[in-house]
Amino acid sequence: MSRARRLAREAVEAAELRAHQTRPDVVALRVERVRGQVDRLCWAGIILGLAFTMTNVQSFASASTPPWSLPWLAAWLLDPTVSLVLLAILRAEQVTARYQVRTGPWVRRAKWFTLAATYVMNTWASYAAGSLAGIVLHSVPPLVVFVAAEAVTDLRDKLTEAVTAAFTEAERRALPDKSVNVVARVHEPLARTASKSKGSGARKSFADYLAEARAAWRPGVSVTPLWVREVTHCSRGLSSRLAAVLAGELADAEGGDES
Repeated sequence: MSRARRLAREAVEAAELRAHQTRPDVVALRVERVRGQVDRLCWAGIILGLAFTMTNVQSFASASTPPWSLPWLAAWLLDPTVSLVLLAILRAEQVTARYQVRTGPWVRRAKWFTLAATYVMNTWASYAAGSLAGIVLHSVPPLVVFVAAEAVTDLRDKLTEAVTAAFTEAERRALPDKSVNVVARVHEPLARTASKSKGSGARKSFADYLAEARAAWRPGVSVTPLWVREVTHCSRGLSSRLAAVLAGELADAEGGDES
């Protein structure tokens, strides 16, 4: 076999492999695997950090009570009480972030309060003694738990957006019936989808923002990131992606109309 034929065969195999790798279902499966790894690592770090603080919180609660007395034993219940509430909130956010559902303000307040309570009880003795080394030592685990609790929610949200973006891109490439008028295709059930996403209390996904931008577009309007931000109130980084996808849809649709 000549070199040209071998390269041609490799090119065909590479194109077929890439077609399978970029399928939305394959992308979603890979993201799910990454999501599982992220969850396991974050949960391990959070639980280890809370376990580290348990003895210091018990010392704070028991004060100078005799060991193995009833108050001394009851002091061991304080840290699990706070930690279990925090873990319950984080477990609930794990599900809401997966489906991009927005939680109320009390959820965030409860999370911050439990983290602040753990930090204060864990470092109180070091502050009282004026021990800088003790403050640093006992501040690191609660702060790591706090940062991880905030970061893991955003990470899950972005991973969900990655899956949504993969499906949106696949839908854009497979726009059906390009002979339909571009204005009708842009404004019909998409406007209803955008209004539905506005009425619900769910956190907007990439598809929601895209549907809202579609519904707001009119012939003659130039699709730019600035225009997308004005009509959807999305972030600056997201507006560039939305503008690119919407402009591609309109270009494909107009090309179909001309043909």
